[in-house]
Amino acid sequence: MGLLGLVLASRCAVCARPGPALCEHCDGSLIRLGPPVCDRCGCPGAWPVRRCVECAGRRLAFAHARSALVYDARARLLVSAWKERGRRDLARSLAVVVSEVLARPAVDEITFVPGDPERGRARGHVPAEGLARALAASWALPLSAPLARTGAAPRQARLPRARRAANVRRAFVARRPVARSVALVDDVYTTGATASACATELRRAGARRVEVVCLARAVR
Repeated sequence: MGLLGLVLASRCAVCARPGPALCEHCDGSLIRLGPPVCDRCGCPGAWPVRRCVECAGRRLAFAHARSALVYDARARLLVSAWKERGRRDLARSLAVVVSEVLARPAVDEITFVPGDPERGRARGHVPAEGLARALAASWALPLSAPLARTGAAPRQARLPRARRAANVRRAFVARRPVARSVALVDDVYTTGATASACATELRRAGARRVEVVCLARAVR
């Protein structure tokens, strides 16, 4: 944990009130995602659909993607504290949020989107890995770490939606075989490009089905 994380470890990461990493008030203000959602990518809508405008016509390597929260202004504060301010103590609280909203996936093992090594050193942790570890314990699933990044790539958050798929194409590689069904954990689902790129490599490594689990989802 970074120095700021140590100083604020006994305060809420969103409102800075003394107490748990995520206080009851801020937890209650987070918008949970629930049905109806797109069966494929989990985008919320007025009614359930197999494919929505977000994912129709796209080749996605994962079977389904689900997220627990709407990625709004308050969720951004939370994710920023978790990722950029070294609040690794949030992982357990965020896993509780995810497990309260999403059912345990019917998979053989759980893994995560690997972080950029340089950013990981700067942050002192890999957020998606911490969340995956906490979820693995909660859901009684074995944790694996087969994926690695093949090199540095521009941050997805800084790119327009149209360029994100190309940016992460071949950005990941699976270093060992994986189980037949895998849950892939990430922090935020924006376009699904990163999740699909990772799922492609997991399938090349032996997975028949990849389920994506994210803390939050951008909603247009």
